Amino acid sequence: MNTAELETLIRTILSEKLAPAPVSQEQQGIFRDVGCAIDAAHQAFLRYQQCPLKTRSAIISALRETLAPELATLAEESATETGMGNKEDKYLKNKAALENTPGIEDLTTSALTGDGGMVLFEYSPFGVIGAVAPSTNPTETIINNSISMLAAGNSVYFSPHPGAKKVSLTLIARIEEIAYRCSGIRNLVVTVAEPTFEATQQMMAHPLIAVLAITGGPGIVAMGMKSGKKVIGAGAGNPPCIVDETADLVKAAEDIISGAAFDYNLPCIAEKSLIVVASVADRLIQQMQDFDALLLSPQETDTLRAVCLPDGAANKKLVGKSPAELLGGGRLSPPFPIPASIVRARAGRGGAAGLAVPSRPPRLLIAEVQANDPWVTCEQLMPVLPIVRVADFDSALALALRVEEGLHHTAIMHSQNVSRLNLAARTLQTSIFVKNGPSYAGIGVGGEGFTTFTIATPTGEGTTSARTFARLRRCVLTNGFSIR
Repeated sequence: MNTAELETLIRTILSEKLAPAPVSQEQQGIFRDVGCAIDAAHQAFLRYQQCPLKTRSAIISALRETLAPELATLAEESATETGMGNKEDKYLKNKAALENTPGIEDLTTSALTGDGGMVLFEYSPFGVIGAVAPSTNPTETIINNSISMLAAGNSVYFSPHPGAKKVSLTLIARIEEIAYRCSGIRNLVVTVAEPTFEATQQMMAHPLIAVLAITGGPGIVAMGMKSGKKVIGAGAGNPPCIVDETADLVKAAEDIISGAAFDYNLPCIAEKSLIVVASVADRLIQQMQDFDALLLSPQETDTLRAVCLPDGAANKKLVGKSPAELLGGGRLSPPFPIPASIVRARAGRGGAAGLAVPSRPPRLLIAEVQANDPWVTCEQLMPVLPIVRVADFDSALALALRVEEGLHHTAIMHSQNVSRLNLAARTLQTSIFVKNGPSYAGIGVGGEGFTTFTIATPTGEGTTSARTFARLRRCVLTNGFSIR
């Protein structure tokens, strides 16, 4: 071997030695096995527990900075993979979650001093949190929960919805890498490569999972409640919207359409029914049409109901679809009756109603119905807003209370009468009550306050933040620090 060949060999060996080792999936927080993932997250928590608050703050700052240019891509991938909602509104939800979720500033310590000494009330972490994310808000929930839970000092095992597997795993691996870069600790955020219902069950039963944070339907929340662990549950909602005769009808119409049409009505806080005092109903409906809502005829309403709500429950194939997709993409022509057999056939294929679509696609479909119509009583998660006329405000409030069904989730009201607004808030007792604005103002989008996508209604925590995922600890020092 001559000198030149020897030099080449040495350079090759050195380059191989000095090159960074490829990062395996398990080094990115994605494991083949639930137990291994949780064990790794627990070990990460034990190390994270020793870190100062500035480490947590550094992670949150890095998440905000690094993920900001990636939000549009995440929104597009989420809409494409799930087939629900639209990328523009998903981007806004991702942005709100990233920018408006509070970090360590939410963990305020208070103190009491006196002759008996001093008491500190401070927040400490639980450990490994098992977090279930929905298909309706996959990336925004993961971003929101990651910031809140890491800020509180926990590590996180995510159980994403299988219908949003690809985009969820990509995001989780990204968050894990950012957290590692800032802390030097691997596996602060973990999951499994194949998220399944069985994997979620295993996670809930694992002894190292300290707390469950479940964002999903009533079934998965109920399953978590049976685990014997502390559960922070965000279940279903069916938010009613009341409009009385004192409301600013132009603003009310615009706000209602903006809220109900947002991401094709996927958010659980969105207006699901409109209850309006009869004396202003015609004017409100006309104003909503001026803002690009399409008023359906009774026949069209019946046809759409047969497809979208077969047997009184939402057709999952049509959840989060656009108004044009629900109508069916028909030619611009007068509405025509469709035989029930054809309706059923289309529903079975996941198709839409076969109704005519205007040349300018509507933002929202609206329809006048009776109070007991499935459009009103069912959480349909579609851009269809049923409208119910009532005689007066008292009737409106009584119906809203019945429609909300004690879920304690969200309600919206448009009125200039402060006494009525206060009465409605006290009567409905929802976790979010929006007055004279679109529903999404209730989570800090276009309104004051922080953003959350885990609204814990069955378990009573309401809008969650970092302090929700921390244990309130009372530290007592007797016979000291009294300077009076």
